Amino acid sequence: MPLNKYFFYALFSFIIWGFFSLALKPLHNYPSIDILFYRVFFSTILLLLLNITLRKDIVKNSWNTFLTFSKKEKKQFLTLTIGGGFLLVLNWFLFMYAVNHVSLQSASFAYLICPIITTVLAFFLLKERLNQWQWIAVLLCIISCILLAYGHVQDLIYSLIIATSFALYLISQRKNGNFDKFIILTIQLVIASFVLFPFFPKYAGPIPTASLFYNMMALIVILFTIIPLYLNLYALKGMNSSAVGILMYTNPLIHFILALFYFKENVQITQLIAYGLIALSIVVFNIKKKTTS
Repeated sequence: MPLNKYFFYALFSFIIWGFFSLALKPLHNYPSIDILFYRVFFSTILLLLLNITLRKDIVKNSWNTFLTFSKKEKKQFLTLTIGGGFLLVLNWFLFMYAVNHVSLQSASFAYLICPIITTVLAFFLLKERLNQWQWIAVLLCIISCILLAYGHVQDLIYSLIIATSFALYLISQRKNGNFDKFIILTIQLVIASFVLFPFFPKYAGPIPTASLFYNMMALIVILFTIIPLYLNLYALKGMNSSAVGILMYTNPLIHFILALFYFKENVQITQLIAYGLIALSIVVFNIKKKTTS
């Protein structure tokens, strides 16, 4: 894989998400669903303000560009953008549901299974071809997931559903490449807000009053939502979905390193082997492709 700006944008987005637990940890006393509500609503408000105040010319040019699209192009853009918004909020909702009502293990598995599903779906839906080394990398990922999922079949089923929703999001946005990514992200988060808002009065807790909540939420919104999502969408302009999917393994690798060295959690030998295979798969998928291209 060429080490161009798209590669580094994708890699950086998953590195950022890998440290998400550091921002969530101070909010452990707040319900997960509340964090989801405020994360989406605040992100949407900030994006709308940025577009209205600082990006008016870009929004106007993008609108003019949209008007030049053929009827077919307009339909495709609207379908992929709106569909992407629903897939995004579905993924976040399923993830939070798994954390609250299934198990944290199922949510963690989703990060590990998603790159494999993305790669396979991109192969069949987008006709993205993989060389033999890349298929070997996928096989290593599958082996690592089997090691981590052993004895947790129910968690694995929930993980498959969560992972598939985000894999479909990545694939859909890979085809949605001819438009300003910041505007696409804004539209998708507006959709996410509309989907979540009817649930807010019933399921949200009391409005938080502590400054810690809003300080951490500002960090989550800017650093762990808007920036990585934008980088991810931009990377899809110049990378295959399968390549972005494999780089997604950077996220759980960082989670594992933080758990081991920062949070001092106990680690089993099977976990060490599995995460070692994941690290190896990233190297095989990327470096080997470069040497054969």
